[in-house]
Amino acid sequence: MSFVNDNAKEIHCKLVYYGPSLGGKTTNIQWVYQQTANQEEGKKLNSLGTDNERTLFFDFLPLFVGDIRGYRTRFHLYTVPGQVVYDASRKLILKGLDGVVFVADSQAERMEENIESLKNLEINLRQQGYDINEIPLVIQYNKRDLSGVSSLGELRSHLNRYNSPDFEAIASKGIGVFESLKTVSKMVITILKGGEA
Repeated sequence: MSFVNDNAKEIHCKLVYYGPSLGGKTTNIQWVYQQTANQEEGKKLNSLGTDNERTLFFDFLPLFVGDIRGYRTRFHLYTVPGQVVYDASRKLILKGLDGVVFVADSQAERMEENIESLKNLEINLRQQGYDINEIPLVIQYNKRDLSGVSSLGELRSHLNRYNSPDFEAIASKGIGVFESLKTVSKMVITILKGGEA
C-alpha cells in the first residue's frame, strides 16, 4: 500500500525481498546500493547483520525512480530474515508492501527451504490481508553459477505456480538483480498509474 505525501508531492512504495536464509536477498540490495549510491544525495543502506552474514531484521534502501503524475516516486527496498525463528519480523516487514521479489536459492539441496519459504510468504501475506495473486511478484532464481543447481524447469514447477515474471540470477555479480527490481517496480507503477495516487 503506497504512502502518498501530498505536501511533499511524494509517493513512497515498499518492495520486500523474501526467501530462504542465505539465498541472496541482502546481496541483491547491496548490489543495487553499490550501483546507485552516487545517483542520489543522502542515500544510505541500513543493515543489521551478524557474524555469519545473516540479516537479523531488515535491510532498507530508498531509491528514487522518477515522477508519476507530478509526484516524486521512491521505492524503499527491504529484506526479511530468512530464518524460521524470525517469522514475527517477516510479518512486520510485509505490512504496507507494494511488491515482492522472491529470491530462491538455485542449489538442489535448498529446494525444500525454497518451497517452505514460499509457503510462509503465502501464509504471511494472507494474514496481512493480501492475495499473492494480486500483488506484484517476481521470482528470482539466484546462485545460478554454483554447481549442483536445479534446472530452470524444476525451479519453475516448484516455485512459480503463479506464473510470475522470473529471472535467473547471480546476485553477487549483479546478474538478474536490476532485471528483477525493474520488473517488480514497473508492475507497481502500472498499478499506481491505473489507481489513485
